[in-house]
Amino acid sequence: MSPSRAAEAVTALLLAVLLALLTGCGSRLPERAFETRPTVNPSGGEPLRVGIITSTTSPVGGETFTGPRDGARAWFDALNARGGLDGRRIEVETCDDGGSGVGNNACVHRLVDERGVFALVATTALNYAGAPLVARAGVPDIGGQPLTPAYDTYPHLYGIYGSSAPRTGRAPGWGGTLYGGTEVYRWFREKLGARTAAVVSYNQAASAAYARLVARGLRTEGYRVVEEQVDFALPNFRAVAADLRAEHVDLVFDAMDTHGNVRLCEAMETLGVRVDAKVTNVQNWSSAVSRDYARAPGCRASLWVTGSSRNYEDTGQPAVREFRTAMGDRALSQWQLEGWAAAMWFTDAARSCLARGALTRGCVEEFMNRPEPYTARGLLLPVRFEHLARPPATRNTCLSVARWEDGRGWVSQGDMAENCATVPQLGYRP
Repeated sequence: MSPSRAAEAVTALLLAVLLALLTGCGSRLPERAFETRPTVNPSGGEPLRVGIITSTTSPVGGETFTGPRDGARAWFDALNARGGLDGRRIEVETCDDGGSGVGNNACVHRLVDERGVFALVATTALNYAGAPLVARAGVPDIGGQPLTPAYDTYPHLYGIYGSSAPRTGRAPGWGGTLYGGTEVYRWFREKLGARTAAVVSYNQAASAAYARLVARGLRTEGYRVVEEQVDFALPNFRAVAADLRAEHVDLVFDAMDTHGNVRLCEAMETLGVRVDAKVTNVQNWSSAVSRDYARAPGCRASLWVTGSSRNYEDTGQPAVREFRTAMGDRALSQWQLEGWAAAMWFTDAARSCLARGALTRGCVEEFMNRPEPYTARGLLLPVRFEHLARPPATRNTCLSVARWEDGRGWVSQGDMAENCATVPQLGYRP
């Protein structure tokens, strides 16, 4: 991944790893594993088959990882309704890996070896154990969510946030080290004048490691940092909330799952603790906030989110309106928008190849590796794949920021193309 995107992706990585370790992953592929979307032969030629692997029935919960899949499906449905890709329909085959490595390998064998998909799109896998198989087969995997280090390790894999790592297949990033910027902490310091930040984590290795990374980034940006840790089995969130009040905390970051965040907010509500911002990540950027935080309206009013894609509430943008029209009256999430952008990315790459005379995997990858950044018609901050031999010490990065407001949903805070700063890149080992 690009160092400018690593801070966001490592949050997703932490949550996935944390939940996998704490809940445990099954080893059997679910009975619902293979969900083929039927299609008919188009007049313009045989269908072009693509695959989507999602940890739909993982122990984390039935809807946790389905957003990118649903957004990609909506794009392909709309594309087929317009006549497909130069007359060829896109045939989408989905596979639920159950959140396990065994299930993920089975999905890769099913889609790549048996069904012969041309490409994978919007992969969202809790345990992407099949990534080496995808790379070995030379199948482009476009716009996947970096829940594991696979997209910074293997060739032929193209994560939704880009990558600057060599991706030789030997180790993630640069010799096993990935890099993330401090742009989130810089933004809140400059825009809200925040000076004291708390980082709340579980007493579990992955959670604690990520909390240390956040604390390091905050200190780099000049914050006074209050570190709080709770027992996963018997968390005392009331004690944490009391400390936040005693320490006069401005911002709260966390290294916890959604359930832990909700319980912390409820404890803050009970004690009347108010902060300038309770900062969450793209996984929680959805319309479910009003339901999830129903018992903590005060804390809910302090929720902010950061990411690398345009807010799905920005209906003044034509590309956002197109996405929302295709989604209909379904509940919305930022991950759906990113899945939509991933499918658009594949389509644009395929069209570029057809314009040159032949649709091949190699041609699609030439498009993915081109030096010009990709923005999905303004839905993504500029994304590229650079293969740098050394990680940069600093980088100019931009940020999408939104704040929750009851009655309005997520309200963008400035334009993401202008929320930019040159920030240091800090190393971490996934």
